[in-house]
Amino acid sequence: MVERTRKEQPGTDIVIAGAGYVGLATAVALKSSAPHLGVTVIDAAPAGVWRNDTRASAIAAAASRMLDRLGCWDAILPEAQPINEMTVTDSRTSDPVRPVFLTFNGEIEPGEPFAHMVENRVLNASLRAKAEELGIEFIEGAPVNGIEQGEAHLTVRYADGKSLRTRLLIAADGVKSRLRDMAGIKTVNWEYGQSGIVCTVSHERPHHGRAEEHFLPAGPFAILPLKGNRSSLVWTERTDDAERLINDDDFVFEHELELRFGLKLGELHVEGPRKSFPLGLTLARDFVKPRFALAGDAAHGIHPIAGQGLNLGFKDAAALAETIVDADRLGLDIGSIAVLERYQTWRRFDTVQMGVTTDVLNRLFSNDNVPVRALRDFGLGLVERMPRLKGFFIRQAAGLSTTAPKLLQGQPI
Repeated sequence: MVERTRKEQPGTDIVIAGAGYVGLATAVALKSSAPHLGVTVIDAAPAGVWRNDTRASAIAAAASRMLDRLGCWDAILPEAQPINEMTVTDSRTSDPVRPVFLTFNGEIEPGEPFAHMVENRVLNASLRAKAEELGIEFIEGAPVNGIEQGEAHLTVRYADGKSLRTRLLIAADGVKSRLRDMAGIKTVNWEYGQSGIVCTVSHERPHHGRAEEHFLPAGPFAILPLKGNRSSLVWTERTDDAERLINDDDFVFEHELELRFGLKLGELHVEGPRKSFPLGLTLARDFVKPRFALAGDAAHGIHPIAGQGLNLGFKDAAALAETIVDADRLGLDIGSIAVLERYQTWRRFDTVQMGVTTDVLNRLFSNDNVPVRALRDFGLGLVERMPRLKGFFIRQAAGLSTTAPKLLQGQPI
């Protein structure tokens, strides 16, 4: 590490820009596996803003294994809702009955669900507590406003003219990453003309851990179980309709919600704010540059139709940490392009594959074309009748594969 002096900001081995789940998971994975490395997290958001996040996320089994290995899962588990079953329907909002075309059992191993629903504030609190325990430094309310490339280091400039020297800068600052632009990395990008409405609802009757995905003409409507008689919704609509729904009063919004959710769980009530965000596909052309790497949504933003966005980010965190730690143990320069290329090779194909898959699924299911509906319903019914194929899909959704990074297999780096 660079020594601290009175005349300059201290240096550190690794700077991570972005204190979301991917940035924090990367920091904890690195510091847990290589305690001698100095790790600093810089975040543009003021301290404590994350506590106001009312959203929830689906944590796949592989990601929960990683969080367990990192010592975070025990704090999360009491607040996590296992997904015990998932059903898929294809219908219109006006249909009186929504036939179930596909049903997944929620366990990949006895007693291990393929995913849990976790409120974002719980996930963030656990990762932050572990980061602080490990001695990771936080600089918050300080957007990065410049990067200067040196031969053996980068200089990261942030709020009020301060700077920090580092051997490696990891950008985990979201799909509209400013650091990606500063590094000159181009993206492939297009919009779907859809927005995702996210909110939490309470209901009279228990959900029994059942998740539902209704494919409707405007896009998928996902009901994801939370602790208690509550569910998280990811509701896709055409952007104009989504903006109208967000701005409508509670009565109109809840009426439209009931048309899609139904009344099988009794009376519904929206808890907290309802928000919408535009949906599109964003893929970075490069994941790395000398002394610079992208992770999470900064590297890829995909449609939420498969619920894999956050889990792709956790794969990035695990792969990047393993790449850096392995290189450090061999005495290699952790910021060299030769080292970082391993991470890029490891993650780019999987990311592009998932991006293309979600793009095709969204185009296939977000329409009301009769021949297309007949074809996709036939395909869903075919999968329902093939247990081995269903098992393959559920393990893929759980993120389990022999080529996954060690942390995602529950192993130490």
